[in-house]
Amino acid sequence: MPISNGDACKFPSTKGEFQDYTKALVILEKEYPTRDGLDVDMLLDSDKHGALTYNDFLILPGYIGFPASDVNLETPVTKRISLNAPLLSSPMDTVTEHNMAIHMALLGGLGVIHHNCSADDQAEMVRKVKRYENGFILDPVVISPATTVAEAKELKAKWGFGGFPVTENGTLRSKLVGIVTTRDIQFHTSDDDTVTVVMSTDLVTAPAGTTLAEANQVLRDSKKGKLPIVDEDGNLVSLLSRSDLRKNLHYPLASKLPHSKQLICAAAIGTRPDDRDRLQKLVDAGLDIVVLDSSQGSSIYQIEMIKYIKQTYPQIDVIAGNVVTRDQAASLIAAGADGLRIGMGSGSACITQEVMAVGRPQAAAVHSVATFAARFGVPCIADGGIQNVGHIVKGLATGATTVMMGGLLAGTTESPGDYFVSNTGQLVKSYRGMGSIDAMEDKKASKGNSKDSKASNAGAARYFSEKDRVLVAQGVSGSVLDRGSVTKFVPYLIAGIQHSLQDIGVRNIRELHEGVSNKTVRFEMRSGSAQAEGNVHGLHSFEKKLYS
Repeated sequence: MPISNGDACKFPSTKGEFQDYTKALVILEKEYPTRDGLDVDMLLDSDKHGALTYNDFLILPGYIGFPASDVNLETPVTKRISLNAPLLSSPMDTVTEHNMAIHMALLGGLGVIHHNCSADDQAEMVRKVKRYENGFILDPVVISPATTVAEAKELKAKWGFGGFPVTENGTLRSKLVGIVTTRDIQFHTSDDDTVTVVMSTDLVTAPAGTTLAEANQVLRDSKKGKLPIVDEDGNLVSLLSRSDLRKNLHYPLASKLPHSKQLICAAAIGTRPDDRDRLQKLVDAGLDIVVLDSSQGSSIYQIEMIKYIKQTYPQIDVIAGNVVTRDQAASLIAAGADGLRIGMGSGSACITQEVMAVGRPQAAAVHSVATFAARFGVPCIADGGIQNVGHIVKGLATGATTVMMGGLLAGTTESPGDYFVSNTGQLVKSYRGMGSIDAMEDKKASKGNSKDSKASNAGAARYFSEKDRVLVAQGVSGSVLDRGSVTKFVPYLIAGIQHSLQDIGVRNIRELHEGVSNKTVRFEMRSGSAQAEGNVHGLHSFEKKLYS
């Protein structure tokens, strides 16, 4: 039983057969051998009640014997890579570019950069994620003494930071001669001057071989913004940044690779021949995880792409999909997929099920695929249909190790696009499904300057429609309400998941999966009336404030 001993626990009443807590447990075990609720197989028996989705059921509570803060949300997203929070942002062009990817990684999750842009632009976004936070920066942006102040300002605008080491040859492993900082160039009036006029030459350095802890201490003591690491000849070999120390303090859950301390970066590609060239650029930019982006992942194109990637780039993890059946999943697992995305037609901006009559209710899809994939050690992402914390937990309870969100994050500060005021006076942001006509007809090669003149139409390619004379929409365009910054919204989601797992009586996602598998975690179906009862009702008016 999930209830611990209770000799010291008494019911408030002083009368009755069950005054002693332990007696109640004995009676429960003897006279009520059948547990409350349904196990997951009974719940999701489609022969009895049809295929279910998240709103159709609840998880029954367990025993609370620990604080919510003790709940650990570490979970695998691929065979080799784990996250500290089970949250991913979708590779949609109104959801995830570098800003979202950076902040999702800082908060313990993962952002998947969309590919509805040129390969060069997508690679540039990957670079920005990889350069954002590091331990030792192994590939810092280095400039030469001939670089002008104007060029240094352009680099600051490009990279978002203004501290650049200056070496004799303008390259790494060349003799360090100075450092240019934002303060050096900010108010300098002559842009034609070289950086030697403004750079700092009074440098504090550390020798190659210094540990990260030692280097951090030197940086603290020096009160400098940057700490160059040099070899015995004074050549620059790496760099440490004070701003990264602050980031480490503010974002303890950040998703990083242990060997480099860089943020983990994921990006999506298609399965066409041109995507192999795109992938090369992404790998060169530092990509860790590639997501094969297709609404229907069971195709010869995806299988061949998985095999190509695993052979050509064995260091890159591949997430394949989307799938909703075991048959679909089996071929992708056999091809070498390191993770799967589950979901077809369940997204808030998706109309695939309505238009194509193809798909599957999300809870049924997640349970069927994830329990099968788990036998091969392949983690699964529940992709689509996530509207709140409860849906996240239900996705995890039905077998997923992580969930992917689109519309839930589209209205945040870090999502691409500008806010505007709707006809009702509310602050909103544009949001569109990648199967919408808007996305499929988007021929723009890039935003901003790009050397890649070849347009990428990821919306059409995702649905194998790029050569169609008539485009058939599988998504819609719309807008979503402002949700503020993900730096507040994602911590709310994480805290909500922790409290939910506490209510269920499990300390981590692995225990949740084990409890569902051994049938100690129980479920209950709920009718339409029960769903109404579980929401706000009977009030004249109310304000639904989710967190503060």
